[in-house]
Amino acid sequence: MKISNVTYPDWVKNHTIYEVNLRQYTKSGTIKEFIEHLPRLKELGIGILWLMPVFPIGEKNRKGSLGSYYSIKDFKSINPEFGTMDDFKEFVAKVHALDMHIIIDWVANHTAWDHKWAVDFPGFYSVNGHGFFKTPNPAWEDVIELNYNNPALWDEMISQMEFWVRETDIDGFRCDMAHLVPTLFWNMARYKLDQIKPVLMLAESENHDLLDFGFSAIYNWKLLHIINEVAMGKSPASELFRVAKNEYDYLPFGSMHLNFTSNHDENTWQGSAIERLHQMLEPLSVLTFMLPGIPLIYNGQEAGNFKRLEFFDKDEISWKEDKINGLFKELIRLKKQNPALVSGKNGGTLEEVDLGFPEYILAFCRKKGNDEIVVITNLSKETLILHPKRDYILKYQAEISKDCNMNEKKGHLNIGPYGYLVASKV
Repeated sequence: MKISNVTYPDWVKNHTIYEVNLRQYTKSGTIKEFIEHLPRLKELGIGILWLMPVFPIGEKNRKGSLGSYYSIKDFKSINPEFGTMDDFKEFVAKVHALDMHIIIDWVANHTAWDHKWAVDFPGFYSVNGHGFFKTPNPAWEDVIELNYNNPALWDEMISQMEFWVRETDIDGFRCDMAHLVPTLFWNMARYKLDQIKPVLMLAESENHDLLDFGFSAIYNWKLLHIINEVAMGKSPASELFRVAKNEYDYLPFGSMHLNFTSNHDENTWQGSAIERLHQMLEPLSVLTFMLPGIPLIYNGQEAGNFKRLEFFDKDEISWKEDKINGLFKELIRLKKQNPALVSGKNGGTLEEVDLGFPEYILAFCRKKGNDEIVVITNLSKETLILHPKRDYILKYQAEISKDCNMNEKKGHLNIGPYGYLVASKV
C-alpha cells in the first residue's frame, strides 16, 4: 500500500461532514438565519460544516435568476444575498464555540466572466485559438477557465485562500473539481495554509496523486455509483463490497475517502437520495458511515428531503421531522465512540463476513485492537435467515438495528427486508 505524506487535524478522525446549501436552507437564505440551526446540528452530532461557495456570483452569462454558486465574481467577499463578512465571522466564531469546524468551497479552476481579474490580469486566463477567453466545459458558459501556466496566478490564488484562514479562522477547504488544477499548485497551497493553522483539505476528485501532499481526502465516487446500481437491481450486494474493499485497499495509507449517498450535484441532477435509493436508503446510508472514510450528509437528508433542489433559483428545503434523523444521530454517535470506525490512518481494518446470500447480504467487520464492529445489511425485499460461521457474532451487543433479531440458542440471525444490524464486541 502506498504511503501518503498528507496530514490532517486530529479532530477530523471521527467526525461527520454536513454540506450546507445556504440559498435553499432557510426562507431568507442568509448566514444569520442559518446560525439558528447550529444547536440542532450540534445535537445531531455534526462535527464539520461544509458551506457551498459564499462569494458574490457573476452576472454576465448568469444561469437562472440567482446564478451558480460556482461562478465566482470575487474570492475575498461574501455574497450580499447571504449577508456580510461580519456575519460570516460571527458564524465561524459560533461554530467553534460549539466545538464544531467549518470548511468552505473553493473554486480554483475558473471564475465568472465579470471577475475583476478578467480586466486587471487577463493573463490569468486561458484563451482559445482566436485569443478570446474560453469556458472549461461547453455546458459551463457562465465561467471562464484560469491558466495555471502563469505562476503569478498561483501566488494570487493561494494568497486569497490564506485570507480566509487568517482573517475568518475557517478550518479548511472543499476544492471543486480539484483534478482540473495542477497537483503541484495544491501541494504549494497546502504547505502555505498549514503555516497558518492545520487545515482539512477535501478534493472533489478521485485522483490519488492529489493525496501525495495537498489533500487529506478525496471523493469515493465508485462507492456512490455501485450504491446506485445496487438500488436499481443492476448489481449484487457482493459487488458493492468488492468495490468498497478495492477502493479502500488501494487508497494511499493515511488518507481518506468521503462517503456519501447525496450531495448538491447528485441531488439536483441525478435525484434526491430517496428518489434514487428507495427502500434501500437506510441500509445503504448505514454503509456510508460504517465503511472506512468520512461520512457526508447533504442538508435536508436528515429531514427526509425527497425533492431535487433547484441549482440556479430559490427552492427552499421542506423541513420536517423524519425517522432517518434518528438513524443519522445513532450512526454519528457510534462513529465517534468506537475506535474501529476512526477515519484515516488509525482506523480499523475492513474484512468481509460470509453469511451466505451474496446477492442480497452485505456483511463486514471493522477491527482495531480489541474493538470490533460487525455490520450486516439485507439489500433485498425478502426475509432471510442467516447462520454465521463465527458464532460469537451472536453474542455481540446490538448498537443500531432494524428488523434484525439474533437468536443465540438457535444459532441464527433473522433479518427482514432492507433490514440492518450494527453490533459491537462486548
